[in-house]
Parts: sequence; C-alpha cells; structure tokens
Amino acid sequence: MATTKFELLVVVIIAFLTLDPWRRNLCLALTQDRLLVAMTLLPNATHAGAMCLDGSPPAYHFHSGTGDGAHNWLLQFEGGGWCNDVKSCEDRASTRRGSTQYMSRYEVFSGILSNDSAMNPADFYNWNRVKLRYCDGASFAGDSEYRTPTIYFRGQKIWNAIIDDLVLKGLNHAEKVLLSGCSAGGLAVFHHCDQLAQLLPEVKSIKCLSDAGFFVDLTDITGNKTARHFYDSLVSLQGTKYFQNKKCMASFEDSVTCFFPQYAIRYLQTPFFILNSAYDVYQVRHGPSMKSQKPNAECFAAVESVNRRNVY
Repeated sequence: MATTKFELLVVVIIAFLTLDPWRRNLCLALTQDRLLVAMTLLPNATHAGAMCLDGSPPAYHFHSGTGDGAHNWLLQFEGGGWCNDVKSCEDRASTRRGSTQYMSRYEVFSGILSNDSAMNPADFYNWNRVKLRYCDGASFAGDSEYRTPTIYFRGQKIWNAIIDDLVLKGLNHAEKVLLSGCSAGGLAVFHHCDQLAQLLPEVKSIKCLSDAGFFVDLTDITGNKTARHFYDSLVSLQGTKYFQNKKCMASFEDSVTCFFPQYAIRYLQTPFFILNSAYDVYQVRHGPSMKSQKPNAECFAAVESVNRRNVY
C-alpha cells in the first residue's frame, strides 16, 4: 500500500523531534504570539455521569481549522500525573488537576496546537485543534465512585462526552484525525486510540501520537516494581480495567499489566507513533533511580546530572 503524504509528514516530524528532544519536545511551549482559546464547558454531561473528581463538568478548548485544514482534526489530551488512593485524589479534587472550577478559562495554544505555521511547521497549524482538559486522575480511563468523601472517577465518561460534543462540531466528517497527548495524556492515547477509531468509523485516516507517555513496567534499583504497585492501586480504585484493551486483558491474569503501554501496544490496531526521550525526567526520577531511597543518593545525583544535560 502506498505511503500517504500524511503518514510521511508525521514520520518526518517524529524523526525531526528525536534529533534534539530536550529542545523540541511537543510538550514544551514555544516562544510565539499567544493564541488564547476559550474553554468549552459541558454542564449537561454531568447528567450522564461525566464529571471531574469533585463533580464539576468536563471541558475542552477548541480552535477551528481553516483553508485546506478545515476538515482535519488534532485532539490533544492534557497531561498532569495521576492519583492512586483516596487521599491523593481528594487533594487533587481541590486543584485544577481535579476540577474545572480551578482551571483557567483560556489556554495558550502553542507547539503542536499553534496556528502559526512558522512555529508549527506541519499541516497541523490550520487543522481543527482541541485540548481535552484533564481532571480525573487516571488518564481519562476510569469509571467508579468513592463515598465519604464523594470523589468521582469518571475519566472514560469524560472522554465519551467530549467526543460526543465534538461530533456535533463535525468531527465525524473529518478527513484526517490525529489523537495526541503528553505525559499522562500520552498514556491516555494508548488507551483511547482504538476507541476513537471505533467511535468514528466513517473517518478514513485516524492516527495516534503519544508524547512522553510510554511509562514502563520495570524493576528499580531497590529490587521493587514501584511503578506497577502505583498503577495497580490506581486501576483498582478508578475501575480502569473495564476500558482497557480487551484483547490485552484476555492475555493476562491481572488487571494492571495492560495499563502499561509496553504490553497494550501489541494489541492496538490503529496506526501509532511514539515519541519518548531516553532521559525522560519523570521516569528516571520515579523509576530506576528512586529518589526516596537514601542509600542511592549518589546514584540519584548522577541521574540528575544526566537530566540537566539532556532534558532541561
């Protein structure tokens, strides 16, 4: 099958970025004229159970496309870590990471969301561009609830509500769609890439890009699987197992394995691009180095030195 212009374009972008990831990471805001995009709140979505940790309505920011990009769409999941127990989720619910009440009503669209062709030198600058606000603490993947205090884990319903609203704006008539995300948003891309293709069967070209979202299941220098323990409690608390890749879930006995991209990606059917720095600052800090382990202070200092040279 012949390679399309769109496929070549995305591959070139990924190759270009990996040449100098600490400078050209899509997560980084570029210096440019500020494009401020207003928030779209979905108050009626709460009636269907779509709500942030504190019960506030979900939201997104939308900037319409122009010219030959008017029929193409770029969707970007916002990142911002996770919460994996009641205390951390309760704390998060009173911040912009868990409530639209604390979010800014305007967002600067920069980097891959920019409308400046000089700053976003790809087709994307004049596409319809959407930033999905993150307020559930589980990469848009959970559906459960905790009482006393009441905390809502409704990431999956937030995702569905936003897509439903974008369909009313013409998403289902798109020629091309790229689903992207950074960090925790990049992890969300792994969980929702095939879902998007299923939700938009009439769209011929759907592709996905995860930026700094390939979180790995590994044994750290203390001999523990710290990341696995963290995500295991997240999956149990937020009920994400019901929305993870079903083929992946059928291949493993536990519910946390398929939350990791290294396992889930084997079962994805939609074209997928991965951008990840070899010196990803979050994973180096929270994975192999384990900053909290005092005996490894010297090792961590060496890792931080690598971070300063290669990430910041």
